[in-house]
Formats: sequence, structure tokens, C-alpha cells
Amino acid sequence: METLNKKGIAEIIAEKHDLTKKEAAEIVELVFDTITDTLKEGGKVEITGFGKFEVKTRASRIGINPQTKESIEIPSSKLPGFKASKSLKEEIK
Repeated sequence: METLNKKGIAEIIAEKHDLTKKEAAEIVELVFDTITDTLKEGGKVEITGFGKFEVKTRASRIGINPQTKESIEIPSSKLPGFKASKSLKEEIK
């Protein structure tokens, strides 16, 4: 099983749509930059038939330093999340 990365996606797009690899790479980069910028601004990205990207907030919590065994407060943080669409889940089964 192969891992597909941005370069691989760009090569597939270039081949299927008669583009140069550079043009396809720019398109792929633009798509990912747009998703990232939207999430940074607090928005959601929903791609019908694929899934939804959104920012989730993890609440602050108390943790334990494993070296000193002292309690420490871990601040809240924001994480990108992805939820696959029903059709994508069914396609993968």
C-alpha cells in the first residue's frame, strides 16, 4: 500500500487534466492553503461526498509531570479535525 502525498496528488491531476506538474502543484497548494486559511479564521470547510474540516477546542485540564509527579495545568488548545462523509465511509468499506 502506497502513501499519497501532495506531490503525488499533483502528478495525478497533471496527468488527467493535461497540465504541467508545476501548474498542478500550484493548484494543489492553493486548495490546501485555502482550507488552512479558512480554519485559521474559525470557519469550516465542507466538501460534499468527502467530509468536513473544522477546528475543535480542547479544554484546559490538569496533567501530571511524569518526572516530578507534580500537577500542572495544560492550557486549552485548538486542533484541526476531520469528519468523513457517509458516502466516503461507505466507499471505503
